Order: sequence, then structure tokens, then C-alpha cells
Amino acid sequence: MTDPAQPAPAERNCPVCGRLFSLTTTEAPPFCSQRCKLIDLGRWLDEGYGLPAVPDPDADEEPEDLLS
Repeated sequence: MTDPAQPAPAERNCPVCGRLFSLTTTEAPPFCSQRCKLIDLGRWLDEGYGLPAVPDPDADEEPEDLLS
């Protein structure tokens, strides 16, 4: 188990491109560059990423019914 009092590592891999970079020198943490930051944003906006959803079995209405 890690000690919560320890600081985060100064170097890490970019979650987009995998490049090793320093958190103290990047202008776009937690990414290595502004380019990777924008690529990640684009993936969220294009719904490339998502959060899992569990349907509620007790729901009375289907989502399609709410639109009409």
C-alpha cells in the first residue's frame, strides 16, 4: 500500500501517447503536451470514452417514452 503523505512521482507516462514526461515541466498535466490533452478531450466529446451505466429495474418509464 502506498503512503498518502508521499508526493506523486515527478515523472510519468502520458495516458494518450505513452511518452515519459516530467509533471513539473509540462504545461498540460496530466498529459505530456497540449496536443495529447486535446486528443483526450476529443475522445470524450466523440464518446470514445464513457462511464458504465446499470439500468434501473424499478424505473417506470423507458427513456424513449420521456422524449414523446
